[in-house]
Amino acid sequence: MVGRSWPGVRPEFSRYLTIPSTAGCDRPGTTHRWHVLDNGPVLESHGATPAGTILAVHGNPTWSYLWRSVVEAATDAATPWRVVAVDQLDMGFSERTATFRRLEDRVTDLGDLTDALGLRGPVVTLGHDWGGIISLGWATRHRDLLAAIALTNTAVHPAGFSLPPALRLALHPAVHRWGTQTSPAFLKVTHSLAHPPLDPAVRAAFREPYRTAADRAGVAHFVADIPSRPGHPSWPALDTISSGIRTLGVPALLMWGPRDPVFSDRYLRDLLDRLPQADVHRFEGAGHLLPEDRDIATPLLAWLGSAIPADVAADAGSRHDGGASPGDPAPGRPASGADSGFRSMLAELDARRDDHTDAVVDMLAAADGLRLSHALSWSSLARRVDAIAHGLAGLGVRRGDRVSLLVPPGAELTALIYACLRLGAVIVVADAGLGTRGLGRAIRGAGPAYLIGIERALIGARALNWPGRRIAVGDLSPAKRRLLGVVATVHELEQAGTSAVERGAADFEPVDPDADAAVLFTSGSTGPAKGVVYTHRRLAAMRDTLQATYGLKSGDALVAGFAPFALLGPALGAVSVTPDMDVTSPRTLSASALADAAAAIGATVVFASPAALVNVLATAGKLNATQRGSLERVELLLSAGAPLGTGLLRQVQQLVPQARVHTPYGMTEALPVTDISLEGILDAGAGDGVCVGRPVAGARVGIAPLDDDGTVGPKLTEAPGVLGEIVVSAAHVKDRYDRLWITEQASALHPGWHHTGDVGHLDAEGRLWVQGRLGHIMTTPDGVRTPVAAELAAESVPGIRRAAVVGIGPAGTQAVAVVVETEPGVRRPGLLDPVATGQVRSAVLEQTGLRASAVLGIPDLPTDIRHNSKIDRTALSAWADALLSGRKGIRP
Repeated sequence: MVGRSWPGVRPEFSRYLTIPSTAGCDRPGTTHRWHVLDNGPVLESHGATPAGTILAVHGNPTWSYLWRSVVEAATDAATPWRVVAVDQLDMGFSERTATFRRLEDRVTDLGDLTDALGLRGPVVTLGHDWGGIISLGWATRHRDLLAAIALTNTAVHPAGFSLPPALRLALHPAVHRWGTQTSPAFLKVTHSLAHPPLDPAVRAAFREPYRTAADRAGVAHFVADIPSRPGHPSWPALDTISSGIRTLGVPALLMWGPRDPVFSDRYLRDLLDRLPQADVHRFEGAGHLLPEDRDIATPLLAWLGSAIPADVAADAGSRHDGGASPGDPAPGRPASGADSGFRSMLAELDARRDDHTDAVVDMLAAADGLRLSHALSWSSLARRVDAIAHGLAGLGVRRGDRVSLLVPPGAELTALIYACLRLGAVIVVADAGLGTRGLGRAIRGAGPAYLIGIERALIGARALNWPGRRIAVGDLSPAKRRLLGVVATVHELEQAGTSAVERGAADFEPVDPDADAAVLFTSGSTGPAKGVVYTHRRLAAMRDTLQATYGLKSGDALVAGFAPFALLGPALGAVSVTPDMDVTSPRTLSASALADAAAAIGATVVFASPAALVNVLATAGKLNATQRGSLERVELLLSAGAPLGTGLLRQVQQLVPQARVHTPYGMTEALPVTDISLEGILDAGAGDGVCVGRPVAGARVGIAPLDDDGTVGPKLTEAPGVLGEIVVSAAHVKDRYDRLWITEQASALHPGWHHTGDVGHLDAEGRLWVQGRLGHIMTTPDGVRTPVAAELAAESVPGIRRAAVVGIGPAGTQAVAVVVETEPGVRRPGLLDPVATGQVRSAVLEQTGLRASAVLGIPDLPTDIRHNSKIDRTALSAWADALLSGRKGIRP
């Protein structure tokens, strides 16, 4: 059996079939010998009844070997699926037909094969590369069998796109034959696209059917048949298929590797336009050969279990349209127009459109070091919002279109945010604190149709090819506009929108409360920043939660020293100001900048991050009497983003003596979750972790207990003293993660609850204690341990400014290392001096019972950019492990 030499493939999966052809390129009566990987006979021999059939179609220049992990996993699954992974004719180990087979022929070929197999529904198609369009062609012709479609990196239509450079080169007459057939160059280039590189044995298996130029004729024909322009012989078939999939209506799963130089994210966006019902997962760091780069079998089978219920699968054979329309309301949601008490984010702005008092204030740094302010009234803001919304609509922005906003917090960003909300466009907010690489990854992942930015952002968008038609904030010269590809400026949109309003343009219809409103990005402190989707209803619920929890009211004056809160001012009915600071670096907020911002609006409320407040305290000595007076009038101060030590909170209290000082706990996915005041922290005293208080108005907090190996168990509890993952249920929790289906499933293991990834416990008073991240727990010989209490113990030692506790070594037998910043700081990373080491070890042992195997010093602990406070314990663990084992070259 040929299959014996293929790593990862059972020999019994390999089959050959000789079947008649009905393809137009073949003469009547022609038969062809096909090779497939098919687990059907194996399942039958074991008496297993498959849930259905996965019809897997490879692209060029791979073969059915690409799907070996799917075949294997589907065979051994609790609910098995039959997998038929084909070698297309002239490819893999199927017959070399000596005939040029075009797209239409290949779709017909696949139908011939499934007819010969007697395939019955439910069938799920699975395609990659040019196998994607072929599998979709089969799907449009076999709607009676079709239950769902799944795709990895592929394309269905090049209209409006230029071909990728690699394919243009392969099609060039001077290169085509040599590059695709005479030599194995095309194969080698394709195999080099794997991340990480293919194992040599796997690479050899992929090359095995293409050893000679004659073997590679199909590879050359596949490339030549790319329908790159109207008039190409395969253009009509491509056009028919790409149009036909819009009417399939079946569940769809798109699994994508963003590091693909061939099928980039623009092809994913095109597929989403044609398949709006699709679930999506983008595997950051993966590329063109996604089935080699990542495990796609496990999520595929999990998705099939959720997307195709047993009763639907059983009925697939008699169904033609595949299920619900993309426009149908999602389960558990009210239909469009059913507001259930919904109050729009624009309600306060609309109610105050005749109010000429200040709504948004910008702080401007003057040349003499003084700070000036520029205010926009409620009535002016309302007019700007309406005008920009109409201007955007005139440009072509429609409801549901995504608009990336690369604009610093202030009046301009506020007007743009609320204009998009008015129009029903979806704002994409990824702040510059993610860094250029992280910001670009976030924008490409969200796939905005439009991008509005300041000049620096537009330069980055042009240089790094970020998606979206570009709109400039501020005027640009004609030459710069052409260079940056700018289609309009905000000023031009406002002028056009004002004219439209004056001509009697109709008001916008109220938005569907359950339509997407925003994609906000996490800080990236626990991996690549994740897009978090909020609907209009959930954004409004966040506003309502803040009002109910803190007694916020229309007329309050808000200093937004923490960027995420800048967008909430108008929704709360509060005049808002962003201090003179670099919002990408919270540590740049000085005490004088905070005080000047507070004075500009007579602030009653201050939002700030812990890192910002640390610098405020460090620069408080420079405040004059007037500035101190403006801070003394503050009534509420919220420190959000990460815990702040009791000692620092007391100093903050002295700076704002009339204010209630609170530290809400939450995350981008749910803000806030719990709340505690300074008095509450003092009352709670010391404990295992950081006390973050009780659930905010309308929220419930639970615990998913940890098993002995540190994994999360299946049950939830609200009992005190149980260590586990923190879960939250509330109306203001995110709708979903954006284009991260796997991540969303992991966060929603229990319907109605969001799994936060944090670990902790509830106490007898109903207060939540946070003990670390799920990914940072340590599995020691003494059991599962968490880092936060030990870090607090280390920080109690004089001279220790900050600490991180990490596990090193194999799970279950991990040793504990304490990594610290000292004051004064160490010059080089390494072992801490013996005296300080002994003090830290003693403090940690006495306060937590945890034995530290090593204490290391470091100049600066690695933290996220947005908060400057969330420590990257994963990176520290890898660095500490390398340092203690004598390996070099790893940086923390």
